[in-house]
Amino acid sequence: MSTDVSILREKNPVRVALAYGVHLFTATGAVWGFLAIRSIFEHDWRLMIFWMILAMFVDGFDGMLARWADVKTYAHDIDGALLDNILDYLNYVVVPAMFLIEAEVLPYGLRMLSACAILIASAYQFTQTDAKTDDHHFKGFPSYWNVAAVYMLVMGLNPWINFGFLVLFNILVFVPIKYIYPSRTTYLRKLTLVLTYLYGIVGIWGVLQYPNVPKWVVWSSFIYVAYYLVLSIIPKKAKGLHAD
Repeated sequence: MSTDVSILREKNPVRVALAYGVHLFTATGAVWGFLAIRSIFEHDWRLMIFWMILAMFVDGFDGMLARWADVKTYAHDIDGALLDNILDYLNYVVVPAMFLIEAEVLPYGLRMLSACAILIASAYQFTQTDAKTDDHHFKGFPSYWNVAAVYMLVMGLNPWINFGFLVLFNILVFVPIKYIYPSRTTYLRKLTLVLTYLYGIVGIWGVLQYPNVPKWVVWSSFIYVAYYLVLSIIPKKAKGLHAD
């Protein structure tokens, strides 16, 4: 098998270059995460949001590009899944944890505790052997801490309310609910992708206008959040859902 892979690599230098190029594209997520942290230290929340979005853009497309470039064949000496997990932990956990310490969205005396809680809970979530299930779900709250951080920032809720949500999400990390993986779901796929892209496009347009984020963008985004939760919590068999 390894001989066959070596022959393929020798005959297809362009495919090899493309495969390593995809890994390089994925690796840029470390740069965007680093720049987001730097923006947090400077309390430049608008720039922080920009770098967060760029990191999420990379994360949203690198898997599709990796499958297209067949990186397991043409760049098999790099563990793309490990690289992806490292960068996801940085951008979805470490960056928002730093934000919680520096921003005024939580009660002052609980900021460090809250940051440490999501770091530890997410370390558990990321390292489960079935964190991403065979039927393309996330088991337990999928560490969308960056999304939660942006909501806390733009909604301006009472810090104690934000803390309450944070506690709830930390608990849900350990509850084995299977949350859908939007880009790889096998049922209601077309509808889910359309709603996901719409949520992303409108949401990005809205939050990039911070601090003047239109209220309708924030509140309408909860339609998608509700859809995501319902599709995750209710068993697909109970709803008669099928792949499309």
